[in-house]
Amino acid sequence: MSTKVAEGRLEVRQIYRLLQLVNDGNKPEVERILLLGVENLIHLTEPKDWIGVLHAATLTNNLEMVSFLLSKGAQINVQDKMGRTPAMMATELGNEAMLNLLIENNADLTLRDKEGQGVLFYCVYPTENHACCLQMVMAARAEVNSVSWRGIHVFQQMCEKMEDSISMCLHMLENGVDPNARNLETGVTALMEAAKRGFLELVQAILIKGGDPNMVDLNQLTAVHYAAMGSFLEVIMVLSGYCARMCTIDKDECTPLHYAAATGDVKCCKFLAQRGCNPLIKDKDGVLPRQIALDASYKDVAKEMKKAEKQHGKRSSSGLMTVVWALTLHDWSQVHEKELWKAFGKDSATTPTERFISVLEELKAPIEVDQLLQVVSNIEEKTECHINITEFIKGTKYINKQFLYSTFLQQKKKKQPKGPKAKKKGKFVIPFPICILPPENMPRRSGGGPPLYMIEKYNPIDSSHFNLYNPPLHPLLDDTRWYIDQPDKEFIAINNCVRNEDVQSLDLALKQGIPVDIHDPMYKTPLMVACIEGRYDVVRYLISKGVDVSKPDQFIWTPLHHAACAGHVEIVELLLEAGAAVDALALNGATPLMRAIQSSRPSCVDVLLKSGADVNVVNKTGQTCMDIAKSYADARVIELIQEKMEMSPPSSGKMDEAKKDKPAKTKGKSKSGTVQREKLAAGRTSPKKDSKGAIVQNARIPLVKPSAVEIAFVPKTAWEKPSITMMINREM
Repeated sequence: MSTKVAEGRLEVRQIYRLLQLVNDGNKPEVERILLLGVENLIHLTEPKDWIGVLHAATLTNNLEMVSFLLSKGAQINVQDKMGRTPAMMATELGNEAMLNLLIENNADLTLRDKEGQGVLFYCVYPTENHACCLQMVMAARAEVNSVSWRGIHVFQQMCEKMEDSISMCLHMLENGVDPNARNLETGVTALMEAAKRGFLELVQAILIKGGDPNMVDLNQLTAVHYAAMGSFLEVIMVLSGYCARMCTIDKDECTPLHYAAATGDVKCCKFLAQRGCNPLIKDKDGVLPRQIALDASYKDVAKEMKKAEKQHGKRSSSGLMTVVWALTLHDWSQVHEKELWKAFGKDSATTPTERFISVLEELKAPIEVDQLLQVVSNIEEKTECHINITEFIKGTKYINKQFLYSTFLQQKKKKQPKGPKAKKKGKFVIPFPICILPPENMPRRSGGGPPLYMIEKYNPIDSSHFNLYNPPLHPLLDDTRWYIDQPDKEFIAINNCVRNEDVQSLDLALKQGIPVDIHDPMYKTPLMVACIEGRYDVVRYLISKGVDVSKPDQFIWTPLHHAACAGHVEIVELLLEAGAAVDALALNGATPLMRAIQSSRPSCVDVLLKSGADVNVVNKTGQTCMDIAKSYADARVIELIQEKMEMSPPSSGKMDEAKKDKPAKTKGKSKSGTVQREKLAAGRTSPKKDSKGAIVQNARIPLVKPSAVEIAFVPKTAWEKPSITMMINREM
């Protein structure tokens, strides 16, 4: 390792001071200490982790400092105690600009760390930044087939750790990586890892580049075993098209059929049994695949396995082929369909028999000559001695219908019949949208990191630490050189800060440019959460910062709706003073007054009424404030609404519109019948509706404070100590 560690008290103190200045980005002081410090100070590393100045500047992502240090002669290939170079650190952090700067300054990308891992090992992270770093490193001709001292190939590790993004693996295949890369400790290949995770595109790419589907690991498992463990039928079908053996037995004497039966996938079990996996083989415990399915209560799988056991080794009575070599040829033709059409020509539907045989031999079809002649005899047009290419690829003329490749693909749903047999459709209902903020509409930071609603938590500085503003009384007490690392940033949801009344973190976020009206994933702004939780001081602070007091959520609820529903009178008054709309309409046409009525908040109702809230507003269900008050049966609220309605008569406009929306049903009724009903109604008085209803009776109960009743128990007999035997004898 090209590293020179600081020795002696003076060198150690100066290198720590230099690292602190590099972390702070103080170029004048860095230049000064390099000029006045010990000789070759820029080449030294600290004695604990062997961190040098370029390491520190790379970790802080300070491009200007790195350029400055390189101009002063810093070693670009310096390695720390773990053998990491600045280029490795920049790659691990995904800093594209930093890595580009180091590559331009001739950083050596062939170096390895203490574990023998090259720079490509530090690209194995499923992010876009690391994908860009991989492309830059590959363009700089890094070792694509790098293997660590433990025998781990970088391509195999990349296939193992990639979760959903396989673009990096495909890029490595395009740049000449070994498709049969494996981990020497476990024997697992890159193809096995791709099959284990069901990456169909990656499996196809590895096989096209020459990957061997029949390689085994230390447990004698193949790629087919791993695909069967995850019930990845399409992966198994592709492996079959590349001549993968389906009946390989592992160390536990299990075939892929044992693992497929354990997952309960009927199609996987059927395909494996048809392609040559013997269903009569038992594992080391003497258990058949059918018994495994029965133990797991997979009755359909057990039924299919029983059928496969009966048909195993028998030939088809229809004359069509069901042998393994014919099925392998059929699967191969399905996987290599594009190559076949390219060789025969897209415009030609048929081809002569001789040319057909020569093309298959050129493409190295998995079949012997005598077997190919049997296939030709089944599909050859006897009169013209030509082969229909489409029929050969479909396989209908030489493969039994149940064994065809197409039967295992996802079939289209059958169209529902029309006419009297068709099922009646229910009433169409518009689905209600999911009430969360979509990720694509969530504002994020320009330089990466968490979304904007996650803010940096305020961490107060320890006042006991010495610094430029708090110097010690004696130089020996100065310990500032030991604090070279800044505390890690901690992010917290902005609405959690509101709930905890963490005004300092809110103030820090607003100073950093975070919008004061930002929505969280549930569409709630900090002001709404403060109104719900009753945080009066936070509400006042947000209003002082210019928050929009009428900004709604996804249900068009304003902060005043939330405050009125929660019953926080002081916050309601504060919002009204700040200019909140007192009659703001929600998605269903409800006002803050209606929310206060529904929550039985008489104090909030009183404040809203005094502020000019309209009691005659009708919501989308046709209810007024009085209707809602009666349905919730709070006598105090009903009295307040009644007084308001008596003071201000209802406006005819809104009530008339509500009545006009409900036209009278007079269809099919004669005038004489209407007159007769009016005469009958005149002779009797109509009873009051719901006069004995529980809701109305509860509303009439007067709110009288109950009188205090003494319920202490006073015994009629004064209990004494029980008499002893001597006292009883005296009384007798």
